[in-house]
Amino acid sequence: MLESVLVVAVLVGVLAFAAAAFDAVLGAVAAGVPGAWRAWDAPLREAARLLVRQRRGTLAADRLLRRAGVFALPAAAVLAAAVLPLGGSRAASDMSVGIVWFNAMEVAVWAAVWLAGWSVNSAYSLAGGYRMIAQGLAYELPHMFALITVGAGAESLRFADAVAAQRGLWFAVQMPVAFAVYLLSALAMAFWGPLSSPAGGDLAGGAAAELAGADRLVFLAGRYAMLAVASAAAVPLFLGGGAGPLLPAWLWTLVKTLAVLAALVATAHRLPVLRMDRFMAFAWTALIPATLLQLLVTGLVAL
Repeated sequence: MLESVLVVAVLVGVLAFAAAAFDAVLGAVAAGVPGAWRAWDAPLREAARLLVRQRRGTLAADRLLRRAGVFALPAAAVLAAAVLPLGGSRAASDMSVGIVWFNAMEVAVWAAVWLAGWSVNSAYSLAGGYRMIAQGLAYELPHMFALITVGAGAESLRFADAVAAQRGLWFAVQMPVAFAVYLLSALAMAFWGPLSSPAGGDLAGGAAAELAGADRLVFLAGRYAMLAVASAAAVPLFLGGGAGPLLPAWLWTLVKTLAVLAALVATAHRLPVLRMDRFMAFAWTALIPATLLQLLVTGLVAL
């Protein structure tokens, strides 16, 4: 079990680096830098810079809670990935309620970001932490209904059963609303792209404003890791897992994961950041009714 979790941690780290490298390349392209593809190693250079940089301290900061929040972010990503089936193989922890576990670990990200923002005793960081809570309250119900829709379609809460239920047709086709809501939720749980206001530039970095050195490195790595895990979870939930012609199951899983991850990363360079009040209004007035309707249709078909 422990060895499997360590393998999952390594795979999540590789995917997180791939996300960071692609983000750096897209940033270089947007800036018009010649040979933008050479920016792929920017995350390595940034990591080396942060490792030798001194940690920043603020007055009356709670050091223990700050460390807890910073390290809980990548830990939640790894624990969420532990229930995902890797291609044709079983998950590191093949739970009968794996989808519920994945959702619980995603909610733990709220606590991690809020602790990181609150513990440093800084106004900007605290505002970023509370933005994450507000964002979570906005997207969690539509996200939960999207996951329940998958469970209803598969008649199970195991990821492996969800994959098996898609042998004829992917859930992304059967449940397009749930799939779209899940992708939006993936951006929210990683506070990325149009839903990156908890770490927004208008707050000087939001929840990460006062983080420096190794703390900032771990926090940013956890953010990319959460984005990678959310992309990987979309494959067994909506894209048929490792099913596909010619290629082995593990390779199809990787290809689908990278495709979803690239699309999510690109949103940060294509879409503006949404105001939290407008996103919350949209979530409660449009996304919740839409996902409930999708759940109702799926339930009737399953019956």
